[in-house]
Amino acid sequence: MSGDIGPPLRVPLLLLAFASLFVGIDAGLARLGWSSPGAGLAAMHGPLMVSGFFGTVISLERAVALGRRWAYLAPLTSGLGALAAMFAAPPAVAPLLCTAGSALMLAASWVIALRQRELFTLTLALGAACWTVGNLLWLGGHPVYELVPWWIAFLVLTIAGERLELSRLLPPSPTAKKVFALLLAGLLLGVTVSLFDWSAGTRVLGFGLAGLALWLMRQDVARRTVKANGLVRFIAVCLLSGYVWLAVGAMSILASGGLDVGGAAYDAALHAVLLGFVFSMVFGHAPIIFPAVLRVAVPYHPYFYAPLALLHASLFVRLAGDWMLSPEWRGWGGMLNGVALVVFVLGTIAAVIRGKRNR
Repeated sequence: MSGDIGPPLRVPLLLLAFASLFVGIDAGLARLGWSSPGAGLAAMHGPLMVSGFFGTVISLERAVALGRRWAYLAPLTSGLGALAAMFAAPPAVAPLLCTAGSALMLAASWVIALRQRELFTLTLALGAACWTVGNLLWLGGHPVYELVPWWIAFLVLTIAGERLELSRLLPPSPTAKKVFALLLAGLLLGVTVSLFDWSAGTRVLGFGLAGLALWLMRQDVARRTVKANGLVRFIAVCLLSGYVWLAVGAMSILASGGLDVGGAAYDAALHAVLLGFVFSMVFGHAPIIFPAVLRVAVPYHPYFYAPLALLHASLFVRLAGDWMLSPEWRGWGGMLNGVALVVFVLGTIAAVIRGKRNR
C-alpha cells in the first residue's frame, strides 16, 4: 500500500489514542484508591497509557512522516489493542494487537532509518524496538512491572531522537554525539540486564537516564530559545522542566538501588519520568504535532502554561506523598495529575477551534 492518507482518516486513530488516555487516567485513579468506573481496569493502567495512548500517537506521527498507507496499520492495531483491553476481550487479544502495532512501527522506523542514515533515525528505531520487546514480554505473560524498563526506554529514546533531530539547527559536536551514543548503549544494556538481574539492570537504566537528562539540558537548543517569546518560549519551558523531572526520576531509581517494585520509590520514579518528563514533552510538542498530523492550526495562547503548571505542582504533591509515605498526598497528587491532563486536552481542542475561526 503506497501513498498517504488524508487528515480526515487520521482522526479516528487519534480518537482511539485519546480514549486510551482518558480510560487510562481513570484506571490510574482506581489504583490510587479513588472510586471510579475504571476500577476493573486498574491493572491495565500502564498498558493503556504506554501502548494505547503513547504508542498510538507516536506510531501515527511516524506513519505521517513515512507517508505510506501500510504504516497506518501500526496506530490502528495498537489503538484496537487498547480498545480490546477496555472491553475485556480475551487476555491475549490486547497484547497481540499492541505487539503487531509496535512491530509495524518498528518496520516504518527502520525504513526511515535506511532512507536517512543518521544517529537520530537510529535512535527512533531503537525506541520502537524497545516498545516491541516490551509488548512481546506482555504477550508472553510477563508481569507488567517487567515491561516497564522497556517501555521507559521506548519513550525516552523516542523523545531523545526527536530532540536530536531538531538540534540540527545547532548541531552537537562530534564528541557530544559520541557521548549520546554511549548513553543509548547504556540504556539498552540496562533494560536487557533487567531481564536477568532486576536490581542491577534498573540501576544501569537509572545511570543512563541521569546521563541523558544532563546531556539534553546541555545540548538542547531550548537553553537558548527559552529567551524568546510566545510559543517558542513555551516549548522551551516544557522541555527544560521535563529534563528536570527525568533527572528526578533517575535519582529516585538510583537512591532506592533500582526500581523497587510496588514501593513508594517505584511510584515516584515511574511518574517523575512518565508524567513529569514525557507529558512535559507532549505539552510542548502538541502545537507542532497537531498541525503536522491533522493539518490544523494550534495558535499559541498564554493559557498553555496553566496545564503545565498544574502538572508540575500536582506531580510535586504526588512525589511528596511518596517520600513521606502519605497515601493521602499521593492520592490527591494523582487526582490533580489527571485533571492537568484533561485540562491540557481541552485547552488544545479550544486552540484548534480558535485557529479555525481565525482562519
